[in-house]
Amino acid sequence: MSTEEHFLPALDIPGITNLRDVGGQSTVDGRKVRAGQLYRSGQLDHADEHVPLLVGLDLAVVYDLRTVGEATNLPDRLPPGVELVHLDVLAGAESSLAAHLEDLFTDPVKAEELLRSGDITAHYLSTYRGLVTLASARASYNTLYSDLAARADVALFHCTAGKDRTGWAAAALLTMLGVPYDDVLADYLRSSEPVVESFRPIIDQFAAAGGDPELLEPVFRVDQSYLDAALDEVQLTFGSIEGYFTEGLGLDDDVLGTLRARYLV
Repeated sequence: MSTEEHFLPALDIPGITNLRDVGGQSTVDGRKVRAGQLYRSGQLDHADEHVPLLVGLDLAVVYDLRTVGEATNLPDRLPPGVELVHLDVLAGAESSLAAHLEDLFTDPVKAEELLRSGDITAHYLSTYRGLVTLASARASYNTLYSDLAARADVALFHCTAGKDRTGWAAAALLTMLGVPYDDVLADYLRSSEPVVESFRPIIDQFAAAGGDPELLEPVFRVDQSYLDAALDEVQLTFGSIEGYFTEGLGLDDDVLGTLRARYLV
């Protein structure tokens, strides 16, 4: 039975949300995902005094999965010498809450109407299907995984909260590497609490302006149905996770083999 005891603990660096190692999980064939090589997080626009704490991760490259607007407004602050690669996963999306979490709540009345409408869940389900099929998402994830296969450096990928674009990037890779669904899901769901807490000031501000915080919190959480929507789209469109990586992302078997050799022990 999967429990969080099977996972490496989250890393506590002030100002960075949802920072943790992608590795440490067991696969169906008894191997483990290599630890200390690949990390995930929320945005890295933290205060300068926290940048030195990232040095201990020995990062060589960071992949920013945010939109151009997000990356411009809140640029990453990285240790000297760390390469930054920008991959706009949702460039082709008509709209996405994942890319506009803070913007939604400038008008509590309008936001509360949307939250009460039930459209939030439908929106996220659509977003997760788009993470599989959007041309911009497929191009971005192609670059992410092919680049990871091509280098032996320690890397990190992130978006704003580290739960949706980042959540799918991690879940897809872990699934391809052979981590059982229950463990992939449990790891994916770990994002909810740290993200809610990191956005607590916005939630409190929303409440102070007259909004209902109980309606707002689900926007900052992840749900099994979201991940399942992406995995269902994988099956529907590409037949399997291998089909997603090869047909959907355009990666050949050699790249998949390299990723397995790189990240499995």
